[in-house]
Amino acid sequence: MIRIQQLKLPLAHDHFMIENKIRNILGLRADQEFTYEIAKRSVDARKKPQVYYVYTVDVSMHGESKLVKKLHKPNIQMYQPVRYHFPKFGDEVLKEVPVIIGSGPAGLFCAYELALHGYRPIVVERGKQVEERTADVRHFWETNMLNPASNVQFGEGGAGTFSDGKLNTMVKDPTGRGKHVLEVFCKFGAPSEILYDQKPHIGTDILVNVIKNMREEIKRLGGKFYFEHQMTNLDVSDGVLKGVTVRSASGEKCISAQVAVLALGHSARDTFEYLHQNGFQMESKAFAVGFRVEHPQRMINESQYGKQNEEHLLPVAPYKVTANFPNQRGVYSFCMCPGGYVVNASSEEGYLAVNGMSYYKRDSKNANSAIIISVTPADFPGDSPLSGVQFQRELERKAYALCDGKIPQQLYGDFLRARCSTQYGDFDSCVKGLASFGALHELLTPDMNRCFEAGMEQFGKRLQGFDRADAILSGIESRTSSPIRITRDANYESNKKGVYPCGEGAGYAGGITSAAMDGIKVAEAIAKKYRPFA
Repeated sequence: MIRIQQLKLPLAHDHFMIENKIRNILGLRADQEFTYEIAKRSVDARKKPQVYYVYTVDVSMHGESKLVKKLHKPNIQMYQPVRYHFPKFGDEVLKEVPVIIGSGPAGLFCAYELALHGYRPIVVERGKQVEERTADVRHFWETNMLNPASNVQFGEGGAGTFSDGKLNTMVKDPTGRGKHVLEVFCKFGAPSEILYDQKPHIGTDILVNVIKNMREEIKRLGGKFYFEHQMTNLDVSDGVLKGVTVRSASGEKCISAQVAVLALGHSARDTFEYLHQNGFQMESKAFAVGFRVEHPQRMINESQYGKQNEEHLLPVAPYKVTANFPNQRGVYSFCMCPGGYVVNASSEEGYLAVNGMSYYKRDSKNANSAIIISVTPADFPGDSPLSGVQFQRELERKAYALCDGKIPQQLYGDFLRARCSTQYGDFDSCVKGLASFGALHELLTPDMNRCFEAGMEQFGKRLQGFDRADAILSGIESRTSSPIRITRDANYESNKKGVYPCGEGAGYAGGITSAAMDGIKVAEAIAKKYRPFA
């Protein structure tokens, strides 16, 4: 297979133009046959307003090696694709089916791989299946009446279901797990362009159906789902797992188990407390907090692409901004949602957190992202590994109190002047959930506020209008990642044998794709030790 990089095409193009470009680059005759796959597609706007699509393509044809040697060009190389392979089974017999606690991307992909290879897992989820969960979330946004067990954080699909469905990751992928995750998503209904777009996304509206389809396939393969069942106890004897106790509306029951996967998600605070109290080793870790910041999407498009006559041929523009300061704090964008919405992402009564979300078309009038400030265990001193959880909760309690449970918002210019806003500027907020104006400048420490302001000023020099006075801030963005890490050994087990911490909640991932990849890693670790349940 021949890989061609930096294949540049105008905004208006079709597959015939791609084929002709390949033919010209390789110097092929009109009658020479080949096939190709798109490996990567991105937008090159470095010389705006001249903007291009840039492709990496993999070409299959006769005489590949000879042709590459003849051309001797740095952007044309032989390429061997990496295909994902599940490992061989171990020798030990698994006498009970594995129990997976949580059905976010880590738990769902762990369950899928185990089900695919004959392990018939049980998935325990405190929230509801995704169809019912979607109705609960919509009701909350309309009425501000929270269901603590079924919301933006809890339920089938995890927190990522009500985000942007962003699938890019910085995790290195020598084994092909990342590509495998994308292929599985496509198998169950995601658009094929996620396989090659530089910043792939599914969108909340499509992701809901993908998750449902994955669940049905896991069930077809022999797996089971227990929705509205919360894990309340891990029966550990002599440091080895014996069973998992779950509670539902009908009472408690114990499931015999040799293996339990803790795919908890970053907001399972009560479960973190239980684990800490029962001797599971964990530690606090750094994360980040800040505000959602909204701008008109057209402003971001023009800043990134320049003014375009062919804007309809481009995706709505994303951005990524970072800054570092002498006090060792970083300020950066997180979970950027082009054409998106700010959403109330609360999961506890009396506490408020926000997030961002986009649908597949990314067609709202605003762009938003979290502009967040790094915090470390030095910001929440104490001996407990749960100090970061308490830090988050205190911020969320204050945010809830600002506007009696509504999302507090403030224009950036008023934030700088430490005064409440009374109306929007040249554009309104795109928000899911009830919102009101509040004193966001009172939430963070003065040092964090100064870093946020310095970051906004720097970002305004890179993206024209980023620090405009009527940029809309919403707070508090506190659930950027898990504030704890549940330690595990080289075999992915905790200090209690048979218990496998996994995914973002356990501190080993950051986003849908990396969490899914970690779920696959844990499935592999189980398979390397145990043969499938007979």
